[in-house]
Amino acid sequence: MAQLFYKDKPVIGLDVSQTGMKVMSIDRKKNLVTGYGSIDLDPAKVQESLNGDHTYLQSNLSELLGKNLVGTLASNHVVLGIPAGRTFTRTFSLPTSAENTLNNAIELEVEQYIPIPRAELYVDYEIIERTKDQLTVLMSAVPKTVVDSCVRVTEAAGLRTCLVEPSVSAVARLLESTEEGHLPTVIVDIGPASTDIAILDGSIRVTGSLNVGGNTFTLDIAKHLKVPLESAHQLKVLNGLNAGSRQSKLTEALTPSLDRMVSETKKVMRYYDERLSDHRKLEQILIVGGGANIPGIGDYFTNRLIMPARVASPWQELDFGKLPQPAKQFRPRYITVAGLASVNAGRIWL
Repeated sequence: MAQLFYKDKPVIGLDVSQTGMKVMSIDRKKNLVTGYGSIDLDPAKVQESLNGDHTYLQSNLSELLGKNLVGTLASNHVVLGIPAGRTFTRTFSLPTSAENTLNNAIELEVEQYIPIPRAELYVDYEIIERTKDQLTVLMSAVPKTVVDSCVRVTEAAGLRTCLVEPSVSAVARLLESTEEGHLPTVIVDIGPASTDIAILDGSIRVTGSLNVGGNTFTLDIAKHLKVPLESAHQLKVLNGLNAGSRQSKLTEALTPSLDRMVSETKKVMRYYDERLSDHRKLEQILIVGGGANIPGIGDYFTNRLIMPARVASPWQELDFGKLPQPAKQFRPRYITVAGLASVNAGRIWL
């Protein structure tokens, strides 16, 4: 296994999700964004494309690169992000004496905890902590069909995939450098259709996900208040959970889905506290993603989980130079791809 250094070929980020694709190129020496773009996708057609017929994703990636790009991309070498909900991430501990049989331990973890046959998975792992008596191992697995489909689509567009990682790992990379992510942190990444939850403690320790997102909130408001979707969206982003004449009705509408989100967050936190924390205390909750645009959502999580929570905005670290910046309401959708584009290229191994 040889390390590949990209001295003349910087990497770019490409984020593929059920609802859209985003691309971004960053000059890491200056934290300067040189190019970015996005395109919305139909979730049902994305699923079909991932299951075999790649035409839909291929045509949309070509349109993204050809028509929707602001600025320029530094290269065709891609760090590819896939939805955390399609991946399986676990952290576990072993005695140091078991290091010589680590592969066997990995296979056992896959067999016991992942509901997909081993032959249908790509599995990778690394030792993230080592003491005299114990190893802490981070393992990730993802269905081969998901990775292979995404790689074929990028190659058809003339791109070369150099690294594949769960989207929440990319988010964590950005938060570590901008939002005191060096502290043991709960990440709640609210996308349009789903939410990814992760514990960041030096690295991602455990993840969870559920099919509740920003679009769910809009639908909840529309149904509860009997208003059109466009009006529901406006109520969500302008009023949300803040005090006002409609606060009680909006809170009633949003609470069931928010409570599902809080419940899943508690499960992930409990797993960390009981099995992985080594007496380290979780310090903060950072809420990110395009679905986090609900006024008062930080206070809601703070009150329900009795822990400081806030909506994170790591944009202060990125300089768009002379490029027009994304509109404020669209910036959160680029957090994942910014994290992908921020990979230290010298750490990529092939």
